[in-house]
Amino acid sequence: MQTCTICHSLSVDTATHCSNCQVKLDEYSEQAVALKKYRDNPRVQSIRVEVSADCCPACRKKEGTYSKTDVPVLPVKGCSHENGCRCFYEPILTEIFP
Repeated sequence: MQTCTICHSLSVDTATHCSNCQVKLDEYSEQAVALKKYRDNPRVQSIRVEVSADCCPACRKKEGTYSKTDVPVLPVKGCSHENGCRCFYEPILTEIFP
């Protein structure tokens, strides 16, 4: 499920627009907003896609660390888990403290 950052409604993984407020989820889902924030942060060196222990094969293939420009879009297309894609982004920092 995708969560809208505008109205906090849930939409299915295949939805392109929020089921409640109709904003584009490729810009306003929690995952899309997080990815943009990580890409814009100069302290983020790369981005890791984390998966659940019981994830589907499609999600397992996406697990790993990517350069900021090569990160796959979440939710993973073709995810077959009954609860939908539960993958998330995790930043890899160049430094922890300023």
